[in-house]
Amino acid sequence: MSAKCQGNNSKLYELQTPLFGLLLTVYVISVVNNLGLIIPTKIDSRLQTPMYFFLRHLAFTDLGYSTAVGPKMLVNFAIDQHTISFNGCATQLTFFSIFIISEIFILSAMAYDCYVAICNPLLYTAVMSQRFCRVLVAIPYLYSVSLSLLTIMKMFLSSFGDCNVIRHFHCDSLPLIALFCSGTHESRLIILIFSAFNLVSSLLIVLVSYILISVAIFRMNSAEGRHKAFSTCGSHLAVIALICGTLFFTYVQLKSTHSFDTDNMASLFYTLVVPMLNLMIYSLRNKKVKNALQSTWRKCANIGIAQRYCGFGSSPPQ
Repeated sequence: MSAKCQGNNSKLYELQTPLFGLLLTVYVISVVNNLGLIIPTKIDSRLQTPMYFFLRHLAFTDLGYSTAVGPKMLVNFAIDQHTISFNGCATQLTFFSIFIISEIFILSAMAYDCYVAICNPLLYTAVMSQRFCRVLVAIPYLYSVSLSLLTIMKMFLSSFGDCNVIRHFHCDSLPLIALFCSGTHESRLIILIFSAFNLVSSLLIVLVSYILISVAIFRMNSAEGRHKAFSTCGSHLAVIALICGTLFFTYVQLKSTHSFDTDNMASLFYTLVVPMLNLMIYSLRNKKVKNALQSTWRKCANIGIAQRYCGFGSSPPQ
């Protein structure tokens, strides 16, 4: 099976060339931003705390699901051949599902980290140990891999009809279900149940954490302490609102309000634009990240200069 990842008579494809340039720019910025956060939080000793540990994995999942979709999408735009193989579609959807599910639960773990930091600061080091943080990240990865493989095996072992045109920019679950010969109700129900469970359970953790955080903040006597606490949580709340709001708009809106162009623009937004914005929100609001990033770039530049001159057997200029 070879599927066309496009819709018929869409005005979006009249803008194919400018869209390619825009999406290429957004994807490159996203990759640079995410790698620019993963590397410093891994090698900089000042950023070896639970918050930056979770932030590094948030960057990794952002990079993962944007890369699962972005390069193939850009190639399709470049060569004007909007096709993908059966195995390629299954692979793309698998990795996209793994990273997007992992991300929403890592955001929940970050909410719990904020709760412990603000409500139990004296116990923070003991509670948020390195081992416990690894468990909080490992569980979402294992769960997302298991769930993605289960649902995608169910989908791709089903029989597809004669139509092989996916009305979407990439292989997504709901457009693929429309191609089934029969049994779409059961598959839709499975996807709906798991999607609802993932979103509701992760947001419930965030909601409970922030209710307790708000109570603790309003009990503080110091205005400076309240401002610092709100500042600590502000970036996290902005990222949650950004990604969960877009996912709700895409998958939970009423069927009668769906349109091909609207769904595809929303899809472009959360697959390419959101990963770019997430890390910009954290980087611009966090002085430690900016300082570590600048320090890392300086080290890389110095290493590059040293290797250049050593490689030619010369000494660097004095």
